[in-house]
Amino acid sequence: RHTAEMADDLAVVRSVWTTDNDHGAMLQFHTGRHVREGAHPTVGSWACYGLGALTDELPEYVVLGAPPGDCCGGGWAHGAAYLGPEHAGVRLKLDGPAPLPFGTPAAGKTPQEQAEEFGLIGRLNRLAGIDYPDDPQLQARIKSYELAFKMQTAVPDTLRLDRESERTRALYGMDRPETAPFGRLCLTARRLVERGVRFVQVFHGGGGGGEWDAHSKIKENHTKLSTQTDKPIAGLLKDLKQRGLLQDTLVVWATEFGRSPGAEGDGRDHHPQAFSVWLAGGGVKGGVVHGKTDEIGFHGVEDRHYVTDIHATVLHQLGLDPRRLEVPGRKRLEIDFGKPITPIIA
Repeated sequence: RHTAEMADDLAVVRSVWTTDNDHGAMLQFHTGRHVREGAHPTVGSWACYGLGALTDELPEYVVLGAPPGDCCGGGWAHGAAYLGPEHAGVRLKLDGPAPLPFGTPAAGKTPQEQAEEFGLIGRLNRLAGIDYPDDPQLQARIKSYELAFKMQTAVPDTLRLDRESERTRALYGMDRPETAPFGRLCLTARRLVERGVRFVQVFHGGGGGGEWDAHSKIKENHTKLSTQTDKPIAGLLKDLKQRGLLQDTLVVWATEFGRSPGAEGDGRDHHPQAFSVWLAGGGVKGGVVHGKTDEIGFHGVEDRHYVTDIHATVLHQLGLDPRRLEVPGRKRLEIDFGKPITPIIA
């Protein structure tokens, strides 16, 4: 009901389809490719590759929550593949004292000592770069050491949700135990966007635990999980809007596939032939519905869109033409590019 209050800001696409009928479809949503085809750049990595960073103190691409498990591509769901690891998503942990354990100083080491250590490593890496100037792994490592030191200050400040007002925290559902975990992720996403992070990816129900996989007791399962996410995501939309950020921030709410219109006991089976995605802000129309399924929701019958049409729409709204985002020697298939869904663009 909370997200429904924002209906006038949503563009709902009811006819999205994919080809994988198993949980590898999660990876397919992010890359456009079947999990059996291996790692490919995600839409987030393409956005960052095309536009670059807005800040030098935070990653250009941040991942919050538990991504899908190894069954579904694991880290590939926020990876950059051949674009190079510098354009991959960086995971932040919000449930412990060390959101960036790889950059935490060792016990007894001062910030000055760590800065000098990173500086030395950087110089050694650059010397190696003379012999291997085109090694993407080396370039990414150099960048990661430089960024890690800056992030030790910028990330903890970004994650200080206690600096938000009680009213704001309640808007995201952080005052209730069932909505607080996802509310923290959504509020953190807003704070990251404010600070110049280009692309934020928020997961719920991932990690390979099957939290959304309601082959049984679907009503009980989905009622519980929609309760966990409804108020936080509506809170994010409301908060972005009241701060004047929604017009410049594109929010995409999506899933790996739908659920079959036929029952599977007291649950539903996987259903890749037709499912819904909504977008808000970022120059898309609000209060519109696009696409249509048959009368029982089995197949899309009007304005069908493969998942890369969502990618193309996102990139278009960021000012990018997917067909110009190519890497020499890496041929892309026609289906990789997708087409912007122009009827929902304002």
